[in-house]
Amino acid sequence: MSDKEHLEQEEIFSQVLRAGRRTYFFDVRATKADDYYLTVTESKKFTHDDGSFHYKKHKIYLYKEDFAEFNEMLKAATDYILDEKGEEVISERHQKDFKKPSELNEETSGSESFTDLNFEDI
Repeated sequence: MSDKEHLEQEEIFSQVLRAGRRTYFFDVRATKADDYYLTVTESKKFTHDDGSFHYKKHKIYLYKEDFAEFNEMLKAATDYILDEKGEEVISERHQKDFKKPSELNEETSGSESFTDLNFEDI
């Protein structure tokens, strides 16, 4: 098979979901027997201190015989998460500079301000 035929075979159907530093690719590909399967790729960008970057990729292959059960389990898992935690996304926790409430208390506990009173002050 030539490279051109191989590329055409790989470009059967594709969708991209960009989500922050992650990108998800949903690609329909063909087997040697010309049957279709799905690859789901997560690509995550990592930036180095010098400004250069690289991507880490993780891929799963999903074949037609597993579609129904996979869909059922995916739906059950996503429904469980939404039922337990709701649809609200707590995006601050995903930011680089997110600090837990305990970390915020540690930062402010060392500095005294007008509102910081000790019983000894009264």
